[in-house]
Amino acid sequence: MEAVECKALMSCSGSQEGWNSRLGVILAVAGSAVGLGNFLRFPGQAAEHGGGAFMIAYVISFLIIGLPMCWSEWTLGRHGGSKGFNSCPGIFNAIWRSPAAKYVGIIGVLIPVIIYMYYVNIEAWCLGYAVNFLAGNLDFDSAKESTGWWASFIGAGENGAALVGGAKEGMGPLQGVGVYLLAVFALNFLLIYRGVSGGIELFCKVAVPTLVVLALVVLIRVMTLGAPDPAEPAENVNNGLGFLWNPNKTFFEETDPATGEVVYKREVVDKHLIAEFRQQAAQDPERYTVREVSIWTQLANPQLWLAAAGQIFFSLSVGFGVIITYSSYMRKDDDIVLSGLAATSANEFCEVALGGLITVPAAVAFIGVAGLSGIGLSTFDLGFKVLPLVFSEMPLGNVFGFLWFFLLFLAAMTSSISMLQPGIAFIEEAFKTDRKRSTAILGFVTAVGSAFVVYFSADAKALDTLDFWAANFLIFVLATIQIIMFGWIFGVDRGLSEASRGAAIRIPRIYRFVIKFLCPLFLITVFVLWVLTSVFGLNLTSGESELSSYIVDLFVEPNVAAWLSVGLMATLGVAFLLIVSTVQRYKDYQKQEADS
Repeated sequence: MEAVECKALMSCSGSQEGWNSRLGVILAVAGSAVGLGNFLRFPGQAAEHGGGAFMIAYVISFLIIGLPMCWSEWTLGRHGGSKGFNSCPGIFNAIWRSPAAKYVGIIGVLIPVIIYMYYVNIEAWCLGYAVNFLAGNLDFDSAKESTGWWASFIGAGENGAALVGGAKEGMGPLQGVGVYLLAVFALNFLLIYRGVSGGIELFCKVAVPTLVVLALVVLIRVMTLGAPDPAEPAENVNNGLGFLWNPNKTFFEETDPATGEVVYKREVVDKHLIAEFRQQAAQDPERYTVREVSIWTQLANPQLWLAAAGQIFFSLSVGFGVIITYSSYMRKDDDIVLSGLAATSANEFCEVALGGLITVPAAVAFIGVAGLSGIGLSTFDLGFKVLPLVFSEMPLGNVFGFLWFFLLFLAAMTSSISMLQPGIAFIEEAFKTDRKRSTAILGFVTAVGSAFVVYFSADAKALDTLDFWAANFLIFVLATIQIIMFGWIFGVDRGLSEASRGAAIRIPRIYRFVIKFLCPLFLITVFVLWVLTSVFGLNLTSGESELSSYIVDLFVEPNVAAWLSVGLMATLGVAFLLIVSTVQRYKDYQKQEADS
């Protein structure tokens, strides 16, 4: 009887899609997770927050948040799919017997759709940089030059500048982001139109192995750099690895004897330099100090744990509404425990073994620890300002620059198409329509959003605002809801039993406690700390506070782009709410469950 009802529901939704193979779904899920966060955000976060100390917090966060969230999403998604639902509102409605369930599930559609609107722009940047490296247009002598080119390329100087393709700065047709945005937008929707197996799975089967091979080629080149400048032997790959991975940190500080204030501070990795600085400090201890910061001191910093937990969300795509949709297309006896573990392992390999070993060591080898620290390690700074400068100074830099940004483009593509599927599933389910119409509707909505982002390009304000509220705030909210739903509403024992169906391995019993108690508590704690630090600007170390720029942009010094960005999110959210309220299938299912 259940099978007949399930088939009827699937017929009503218009969706009878599925994965062709276990490898296909593993690569698709891994592809959704493997993105710019692996190759750009992770190295910057690790280097900024203590290297080895960050990795310890990262691994603990992976075990407490990453794996439980991954397995819970795979389980909830497959269970919802067996009931004939593929969208987050439908899946939540099938699991939680509450009229509010379907409305809460809207967050799982809103997040990926909003993120896609600006992520496709960054994807276009990667393709544009790859083409311009191949064409020989990127050859920089200073960080100022690379920063200026990036600003002109994306139109950071003023709103609307990206639409003219850098013409004001005398840049050619290939040196503006517009043409690349049109190309990648069209390619994304061509793939999503072809469906789960014929588009997403087929592309990921080619793209994920290809980007891994390209990353290995670049990694081999980076690991053989040695010390590019013979006059600066301390600036080498080995010290770059030390800068990134050392559990303990060593700093050289110069103090003004008159004021007692530190006027100069730099991290030192090279053992010969450390010896020299120690000798200098011994000769003049009032002015110079060599200070070591232990791993335990670093682990006592709440900001480090906040950064590590936040990176897990970006690393694994948990809390995005993607995995729960992907897994809904699986058969009820498909192995989700081993598949989930395989997908997360593939992602971690790309992040730690490839992204971590390429980016920072290469930068340190060419501009040094002090230079890298001075420029900053944010995602955009490291990826689009520092690394192009590195490739400019490297032999065959145009070739390796092309390979690097093309692999970033492939990584971004596998992530961006995954962000479209939750929206497609929702439209098909809500309107009982086919792939052609759902693709057209979502294409129009995201085209408007992407045009909005590319127009309000000044200081990337629209992009930054949407990223903050969708990819930070809402992800924490959705992740917390999902783990509570799995552990308390669906039931942790029922959930683990459901996950074990068809599984080659079982989830360890300790995860019963982790999923029900530890993970929700960890998420809520991290979320509260995030709000205090990122929204209200509280410094957890000093206790000082200053409102974040995102609050200032909305309430203190109102910024038009920021307000319109929040308005765009709110408008789309209200539209989804109205659509969900009209879906009779959700009401019928709740009534059917209540009567059974």
